Amino acid sequence: MKLAFTTLACPGWTFEQALDAAQRYGYAGIELRLLDGELLAPDIAADQRLRVLGASRSAGVPICCVDTSVRLAQPDRAARAAQVHDGIAFLELAAMWGAPCIRVFGGPPAGTSDDDAIAAAIECLHPLATRGAELGVAVALETHDAFSSGASVARVLSQVPGAGAGALWDILHPNRVGEPVDQTLSLIGARLLHVHIKDGVRPADGGPNWPLALLGEGDVPTPSILRAMRDAGYDGWLSVEWEKKWHPEIAEPEIALPQHAQKLREYLGDLSAEG
Repeated sequence: MKLAFTTLACPGWTFEQALDAAQRYGYAGIELRLLDGELLAPDIAADQRLRVLGASRSAGVPICCVDTSVRLAQPDRAARAAQVHDGIAFLELAAMWGAPCIRVFGGPPAGTSDDDAIAAAIECLHPLATRGAELGVAVALETHDAFSSGASVARVLSQVPGAGAGALWDILHPNRVGEPVDQTLSLIGARLLHVHIKDGVRPADGGPNWPLALLGEGDVPTPSILRAMRDAGYDGWLSVEWEKKWHPEIAEPEIALPQHAQKLREYLGDLSAEG
């Protein structure tokens, strides 16, 4: 398994600084969510597209995923069309940069029933998966928000062909909603495209918001999850999603990124020693 981090971790850095940090901290790839501290837009200028491509190639640090704000589960037809429009633009960006996948959310509006959200997500994902298959870039639906469980993501993927769509397993969220690791893996493992590494502390009141923690200092059983992934044959990217952009109070990237890299190497080394 290969290590990467998302630029969500470093809102104060330029893209070139993020690439330099990846090299210094021992990450093999980078996931693009922020460009120079701002959310990546699907319509960025041509010179910026070329800059990203050139800098990544010069550094020898590939872009392993392009993170979008696309939200599939929109019951409104016009809203779905807008999400498909943006999603296709992101797919074309990812293809230019050589990224194997883009990240999308479920993200249904408040008050949407589960069945309506699933149906809308399926309808929205179909054209994206078709275009992604043409470009050689897959669409990865993340275990996040109303789709935090592997079960909800699997309901969508079961109705969408496999060539252009799969799952992104954010390891915090299924754990947060009480889905066992083996169940998550059995539901989405065959369609697993990408993994977000994230630790958090279970609230004493049992609430849904888990404060983020440095790796190994929270309640997400990361070693067990990595072991299950290995046993299932997953050998893709493990991307650290340290959400500094949204949570300025957490540790600076100069602390969190090397800490995560060191801890992940320890965990993977232990797995290798197990044979």
